[in-house]
Amino acid sequence: MARDDAFDDGSFASALAGAAADTPAGIPPGTSKQSINEIAAGRHLRTAPENTLTHLDESGAARMVDVGAKNLSDRLAIAEGFIAMKPSTLSMIVEGTAPKGDVLAVARVAGIMAGKQASSLIPLCHPLNITRAAMDLKPVSEGEREDGCVGIRVEATLGVTGQTGVEMEALTAVSVACLTIYDMCKAVDRGMEIKGIRLLHKSGGKSGTWDC
Repeated sequence: MARDDAFDDGSFASALAGAAADTPAGIPPGTSKQSINEIAAGRHLRTAPENTLTHLDESGAARMVDVGAKNLSDRLAIAEGFIAMKPSTLSMIVEGTAPKGDVLAVARVAGIMAGKQASSLIPLCHPLNITRAAMDLKPVSEGEREDGCVGIRVEATLGVTGQTGVEMEALTAVSVACLTIYDMCKAVDRGMEIKGIRLLHKSGGKSGTWDC
């Protein structure tokens, strides 16, 4: 019986094309449909293009991507998020009368700290020597958003000179800053909603610049 890894690209493509036939090309007669599917899945992993998931090895197991051969590059990532709340809660934050203290100041520091700790929270993130971390927290009043929501817009900008990007660090910073705002205000507004967390911009590295 021929081994699975004996297929070249041409014969494997023919095998897939004939999978519905009684004896698909390049596959021994009597091979079950399940086996054909398993061969197809394995071949897909071995020939996966560059834009597929790189956090999986050839067997489909999770791994940390090896970036050792990559060149150092100045990398930047900007992410945003929004936490919606009651107008009265926003007024409390702006006026500085929240029971736990200065909400925006604490959330800003929490976001910076979280960005530096992303690899401790997300299993396959690389530990990075962050060179830049800034948080912008802007109160949004009624009528400023199309959806009518009131709250705080959070933006994180992180940079590094390294071999992998800082997108996850920026997204983590935004997420934790929003969670910190929730924690500091939940006593008066448990209905706050965190929404719209997304990457806005990344630059540097082999893939270059990307904008939302």
